[in-house]
Amino acid sequence: MRFNKQPFLGLALTASIFVLTMPATLAETDEKTTSTIKNLSGLQHPPSNAASLLTQNTPQNSVVEVGEVRIQPGKEGIEVILETKQGDILQPVSKTEGNNFIIDIPNAQLVLPSGNTFSQEKPIAGITEIHVINLDANMIRLTIKGEVAVPQVELFDDDTGLVFAVKPAVTAIQPPTPENPTPEAQPEAPKAENQEAIELVVTGEQDSYRVPDASSATKTDTPIRDIPQSIQVIPREILKDQGTIRVQDALQNVSGSTSAGSYQGFSEYLSLRGFSANLFRNGIRSYQDYGGLIETADVERLEVLKGPASVLFGDAPPGGLVNLVSKQPQTQPFYSVEGTVGSFSTYRGGIDLSGPLNDSKSVLYRFNTSYENAGSFRDFVNSERVFIAPKFQFALSPKTTLTLDGSWLQETRTSDDGTVAIGNRPADLPRNRFLGEPFQNVEINVSNFGYLLDHKFNDQWSIKNSFRAQFVNLERYYPIRDSLDEETGDLSRLSYFSERRDNAYSLQTDVVGKFSTGAIKHQLLFGFDYNKVTEDGTFGDFEPYSSINIFNPIYTGFKYPKQEILSFFRDDTLDKYGFYIQDQIELTPQLKLLAGGRFDIFEQNRSTRNLGEEKEKFSQSDSNFSPRLGIVYQPSQNLSLYASYATSFEPSFGTSRNGNGVPFKPETGRQFEVGLKADITKNLSATLALYDLRKQNVTVDDPNSSDPNDSIQTGEQTSRGIEFDIAGEIVPGWKVIASYAYIDAFVSKDTSGLEGRRRDNIPEHAASLWTTYEIQKGSLQGLGLGLGLFFVGDRFGDLDNSYVLPSYVRTDASVFYKRDNWRASVNIRNLFDKTYFNGSEGGRLGVYYGQPLTVIGSFAVEF
Repeated sequence: MRFNKQPFLGLALTASIFVLTMPATLAETDEKTTSTIKNLSGLQHPPSNAASLLTQNTPQNSVVEVGEVRIQPGKEGIEVILETKQGDILQPVSKTEGNNFIIDIPNAQLVLPSGNTFSQEKPIAGITEIHVINLDANMIRLTIKGEVAVPQVELFDDDTGLVFAVKPAVTAIQPPTPENPTPEAQPEAPKAENQEAIELVVTGEQDSYRVPDASSATKTDTPIRDIPQSIQVIPREILKDQGTIRVQDALQNVSGSTSAGSYQGFSEYLSLRGFSANLFRNGIRSYQDYGGLIETADVERLEVLKGPASVLFGDAPPGGLVNLVSKQPQTQPFYSVEGTVGSFSTYRGGIDLSGPLNDSKSVLYRFNTSYENAGSFRDFVNSERVFIAPKFQFALSPKTTLTLDGSWLQETRTSDDGTVAIGNRPADLPRNRFLGEPFQNVEINVSNFGYLLDHKFNDQWSIKNSFRAQFVNLERYYPIRDSLDEETGDLSRLSYFSERRDNAYSLQTDVVGKFSTGAIKHQLLFGFDYNKVTEDGTFGDFEPYSSINIFNPIYTGFKYPKQEILSFFRDDTLDKYGFYIQDQIELTPQLKLLAGGRFDIFEQNRSTRNLGEEKEKFSQSDSNFSPRLGIVYQPSQNLSLYASYATSFEPSFGTSRNGNGVPFKPETGRQFEVGLKADITKNLSATLALYDLRKQNVTVDDPNSSDPNDSIQTGEQTSRGIEFDIAGEIVPGWKVIASYAYIDAFVSKDTSGLEGRRRDNIPEHAASLWTTYEIQKGSLQGLGLGLGLFFVGDRFGDLDNSYVLPSYVRTDASVFYKRDNWRASVNIRNLFDKTYFNGSEGGRLGVYYGQPLTVIGSFAVEF
């Protein structure tokens, strides 16, 4: 790169690159910033104004035309490009006003095809807006609005024109990289022929574990501090540092998230605030129920929304949702290869590729793939999985992008129900003992295809339309547990085989508009979604299968026929229509309101047939209205106080009926929450929340009926608690994420004798701490250490509270080394080989062990 001396920002340079450093705290003024600039080596006092600079350096009566303005991700962030044939003669001048960095470019004019103004909101965390206009007939003004303070600036000059490196204030998140993309950056438009460019490289300040923005709670890119609800984000940085590839493992960093093991040893169960939680991908519900472990190879971050979320996402349990945000295509070529080797014959490899497919960079791609072959600390248990996820992004115009994405997962896994309970504790058996048959397995095939069309009408209004088709094929083949004789240890079993084909189609349209009514600002969202879910299932007879003794197991290895035992057939169809509206209202810069409502319509149809019998049909229609209201008060820039009310609902099962044959109403949830969110330092944030969450219309046994199958809807389950989360960087190189949760979850209304019982698998107290330190200077630069402590209190393993899963503290550790474009690490889980239990399946016949001492080594290189 050729460097030239260029006057810039009102400064005559004696060097071709400089940095405008930010104030150490938000309270520091522009005067301090100016003082910092003057103290930089080699800088001289500038001309007093733009006119003087113009007179000294720029040919008179020569107006340079800028024909295009583009924003695109770059190697160090995002590039704001002003295309022109005469970039070498432009002499920018700057000033600061509040949090705004303003650059005036004399003797220049915008001549854009779409009009003589350009604006992009939230191009990167820490930058609120980039705005380019013709200030007058002889000058362009570029305004970069910082979220909390004035951005930083560097100047580079090469043959292509001027390059300004602009960094957000120090409270911004980690800069976009191939591992941390900027999804909303405007794609690059075709470059005009023979044009040079003024290029601004905008980067974010390294904040590691702290993420200030999330889209899950509002379907808009809103700072978390402005949302009246507890939201936690797990960036990929944490997944890499912890060596984590499972969603359940990642959620151990979030307060209120509890593990209940899995469903029959092959799928993940998500729980928040004492209730189950739904899984979403990029804002669309994932219907991968009972469909294997969730793949994270193409996941950029996890957004965890706690509490009811039906106002925007429809039917959902009251615990909340986990939204997986995918990696996005990059404009710069990027190639990454990673390999992992671990205990119990675990091998995993992954490839991540991205870049442009044409010279104009209007077509981008991203391709993620992984392969895993693993054993287990459990006898006979192993798994193999292959995952592929391609993605393409097309810049149809400067304001319109189309993203196509798909994924395919093939997995074969041994089904493992873990151990059993005897008396009031899990059975005292060896941790590796397997109580199934060596041949039993689960085969899963999950395919997804979808698109996202994003169009901006203007600076105020935009529309997003998305579609996803999901196909899940699932085959389960294993003897299931029936009953246990706790005295003799004989575990009786039944043969089981099933095939399911689940298809789901989701269509979603959101319109977002910004406007003002007087001094009050609004961000209005209204939308519609439609979901169609079908299930075609066949099931075999539950015939007696030989029992196994848990104290002295003898495996028969008898493989009963699959197709020959099929005897029951079931077809389900569910159509869901949702209409919603939300308004984010800024009454003053310190006072914000959030109000919304949603109306849903459901149509369910089910048909069942036993072999040789007539088909039975059921149908049911439901509707529900879900309101939401919240308020945020911000007495200072680093503190938010909030309160909210939110609701949820879930339609009852298709064949569920009262004793008089009337369908049940949907189960509902409602939550009151108050809390505060604070930026403790420029890179460290915390959230404290108190909530009262109740699930109502719970179906319970009818005490006035002689039929044990009769039920009524009078039950209620309550979860009340306190949560604390903190994440960020304490000092450069020292990162931390920690949480604490107190959960009082119990049956508050019941007619079957369960009233007052604690919810199963929910500890009263839980806490987590994960911290790493990376040496920043010297010969050991790049060397780092990590330590994790995870505490889970006593829990009941079933709703009858008949046995206890003991509390535990698990210790994890890591050592890693980063150098240039490669990274090597060793992660140790359960450092002291503590025997503990993740959870149970809700009864006494499925209790799941946690991992013993496990060592995982990984190596990754980027090109």
